[in-house]
Amino acid sequence: MSTHPFFHEASDAVRFWVHIDAQWIGASIARQVLHYRYRPNVTGEDPMETYLCHVPAIEEAVRQRVKKGAREPVMVREVDLVATP
Repeated sequence: MSTHPFFHEASDAVRFWVHIDAQWIGASIARQVLHYRYRPNVTGEDPMETYLCHVPAIEEAVRQRVKKGAREPVMVREVDLVATP
């Protein structure tokens, strides 16, 4: 299994995996979530570029969702991402 993130056109989301407790957990984050959370004033941005700039925060959101009982695949929502000051 490849664990490299990629943009999935059909779902309009970045799909990726996070290593948690010795296993890879599949997750995704929609283009719209990336846009509105991280780059709301930019048009035509590349969702992969935005994702790659914010991997630690996005992976932490997945870890928190799994800790609260979310099952794979975890879909990261805007509300899951902690606001930065």
